[in-house]
Amino acid sequence: MERRSFLKKAGVGLAAGAAVGLTACGKSEQTAAPAPAPAAPAAPAVQTGSPSIQWRMTSSFPKSIDTLYGSAELLTNRLREITGGKFDIRVFPAGEIVPGLQALDAVQQGTVEMCHSCSYYYVGKDKTFAFGTAVPFGMNARQMDAWIIGGGGQELLDEFYNAYNVYSFLGGNTGVQMGGWYRKQINTLEDIKGLKIRIAGIGGEILSRMGAIPQQIAGSDIYPSLEKGTIDAAEWVAPYDDEKLGFYKVAPNYYSPGWWEPGPVVHFYVNKAEWDKLPKEYQAAFRAASREAHIQMTAMYDHKNPQALARLLAQGVKLQNFSNDIMKKAYDVSRELYAEEAAKNPAWAKIYTEFEKYRKSQNAWFSVAEAGFDRFMQSVR
Repeated sequence: MERRSFLKKAGVGLAAGAAVGLTACGKSEQTAAPAPAPAAPAAPAVQTGSPSIQWRMTSSFPKSIDTLYGSAELLTNRLREITGGKFDIRVFPAGEIVPGLQALDAVQQGTVEMCHSCSYYYVGKDKTFAFGTAVPFGMNARQMDAWIIGGGGQELLDEFYNAYNVYSFLGGNTGVQMGGWYRKQINTLEDIKGLKIRIAGIGGEILSRMGAIPQQIAGSDIYPSLEKGTIDAAEWVAPYDDEKLGFYKVAPNYYSPGWWEPGPVVHFYVNKAEWDKLPKEYQAAFRAASREAHIQMTAMYDHKNPQALARLLAQGVKLQNFSNDIMKKAYDVSRELYAEEAAKNPAWAKIYTEFEKYRKSQNAWFSVAEAGFDRFMQSVR
């Protein structure tokens, strides 16, 4: 995608959106709307005498990553509203109670009642954890929702998480992420060899097999590492979050797509014993509030990312796509890795078999309507 093309489309899209909004809001109806049905008496949010409960939630994210961190705050605020303040959960940013990548451990051990985290942070325990968030060349955000909510994914994940003493609840999705920031252009498979890139998890393992040198570096250390040339590239999230960290100042080549994170789900993990003690109405309130937080995160990233990308392009960022050769090689390597893992890891094999069936079915459906419509709309000015 060219910088000029994106900016032009963004401008046209915003203008068209504004026009549609004014038309819809300003239209006067010629016929009177039917009278609304009498409202049913409002049911109390909680039963009289419901207990006051206080929990702690540790987040894997700092407050500065406000869209990710904000989903936890939305959950807790909603629960206070629904329960009249009786179910109160206090959120702690990464590092205040435990480091961000130890959030799940804290819940498992009962140090805190719950956390807000990504399951693929814990693939060091078992690669099967990746399925809860994202596997390279997996499903996009809508497809992940379909799998977890309607396609049996939640049941498979529940069975796996049972060994870790937690329940999981949808808590957000960033949408497909970007492919990261590079000090130099990455055009061929040869350019991958020897590339020192900040990336973790299964995506890092795939790039390693392609000749790259993955590095695990904390977010606060990425910029100075890029600036000094300690690393050649780094992946983070997407334009809105990436812009805050200033990577474009030292690594101006911005690549897409982040094939290792096509639809990464964030979860609320709750200690099983603590969940089982909750009154049923509190459990219902939690489910409703967590689902709202889940939907809001994707919507806000979809809202914020186009604006952030336009600002980045205005700063001279060079937006590029990975070549088809790089994408195809990474895809082939991912299939090899998954087959190897299935042969030695029964937990992986069980979920992967069902996940792959569902992915193929979803892609077949999306190719019928979504993809064709998207291709046309992206081609028009």
